Amino acid sequence: MMHKLTSEERATLLPTLAGWVATPGRDAIHKQFVFPDFNAAFGFMSRVALKAERLDHHPEWFNVWNKVDITLTTHDAEGVTARDIELARFIESIAPQP
Repeated sequence: MMHKLTSEERATLLPTLAGWVATPGRDAIHKQFVFPDFNAAFGFMSRVALKAERLDHHPEWFNVWNKVDITLTTHDAEGVTARDIELARFIESIAPQP
């Protein structure tokens, strides 16, 4: 089982993830991504889904037209773990840059 990140680990790792923020009221991180259209948003979600399946770690997400909101937490650990950071880094690597 993954261990929940300590306060020190969070303070070190979260700033390395551009735009990811702590989710109010939960031990989770969140970011919204905006795309030119639905097709681009859905393609992005498909790529994330394939990686999430390989990691056996699935995001909470919500999509409306060109926006994708993603929340990451590890339910077994009841909070953010290294697995969430790994998936967030992958997501950043394929996300459009502003």
